[in-house]
Amino acid sequence: MANTYTQINIHAIFAVKGRENVITEKFRDELFKYISGMLKNIGQYPLAVNGYRDHIHVFFELHPTKALSEIIGQVKANSSKWINDKHKVLGKFAWQEGYGGFSYSRSQRDDVINYIINQEKHHKTSSFRDEYMNLLKKFEIDFKDEYVFEFFD
Repeated sequence: MANTYTQINIHAIFAVKGRENVITEKFRDELFKYISGMLKNIGQYPLAVNGYRDHIHVFFELHPTKALSEIIGQVKANSSKWINDKHKVLGKFAWQEGYGGFSYSRSQRDDVINYIINQEKHHKTSSFRDEYMNLLKKFEIDFKDEYVFEFFD
């Protein structure tokens, strides 16, 4: 793609189906590395992958030839298959439908990376619901409550 130059920084968030707290410390780092490697394999540049017990944050440079929905679909499908094939949780693992996607400028990258890296610390004082709703409001995204993740907290 000659003469095409982009830098599209995407912060995506998706949650465990039923919001179960199954992303445990036993395999959390391994899962994040797997997702990071998967992003590289599909031509994306991972900047940070982290999360907490019931959700994942993925921050990456989006290649302009790919749709965000396609990338997140691949990440969710392959990571849930990996979790199930490796028997990382009891029963069948699945992600909730949908995701949140937010774009940031180059000057904001370090702040977003630090925010994602510090998820465990962040969630000692803030729930996932508060975190996600604050992002929707910050980015002025119109939403309907019935289409936002299922929240059980």
